[in-house]
Amino acid sequence: VQDAVVNTLQYTVLFTPTAVLVALLLALVVNNPRLPWRSFFRTTLFLPFVVSLAVAAFAWSYLIDPQVGLLNYWLRGMGVQIGNVLEDPSLAMPAVALVAVWKNFGFYFVIFLAGLQDIPASLYEAARVDGAGVLHRFRHVTLPLLSNTFAFVLVFAMIAALQAFDQIYVMTGGGPYGHTQTIVMEIYESGFRKLELGFASALSYVLLIATLLLSVVQFVFFGRREEDLA
Repeated sequence: VQDAVVNTLQYTVLFTPTAVLVALLLALVVNNPRLPWRSFFRTTLFLPFVVSLAVAAFAWSYLIDPQVGLLNYWLRGMGVQIGNVLEDPSLAMPAVALVAVWKNFGFYFVIFLAGLQDIPASLYEAARVDGAGVLHRFRHVTLPLLSNTFAFVLVFAMIAALQAFDQIYVMTGGGPYGHTQTIVMEIYESGFRKLELGFASALSYVLLIATLLLSVVQFVFFGRREEDLA
């Protein structure tokens, strides 16, 4: 169980900041009114979220396969040789986290984009008149007004990370040597394979409590923000 908790925390650290930052950066780019084909990019970036995570895991398993994978074929063409990352204890967890990032960043991207479009353009114009550059506008205009959206996406991504199962079950089954065995995988193994229903139920309650705590943090943050704005 201790290994499953550590693996879940590792997965959360790998998945959450990566997915959130990728979504935020892409939202900032697509929010530019001078960007051509904005509608096309919005639709394309959101499409991975529509795909089932299990289906995406199957596709990525073949993509990174050392024998027939297209990614490894390209890397070999550049003189880079890598083995089967799903059988490497140090690379298996980053690999399954990468699949989750690819699958979910589109959802966070849409939320960030909606938050950015709610920021009045007059504030950016006033900042430009005052001589503020891109970084200063982002720091003093975008970030403060996007803080509620950022907090929501961050907590939502952390909750999703705690529930990681689909792609891990398909790609590694918790291996190699238990290095991708998360809490949900442990619940599945204990409850459905070992038939240790009491232990699986206890782990489920622990996961539920962790999820509720994150939700409480989110509500507290939003409550303070509303008081500050009032």
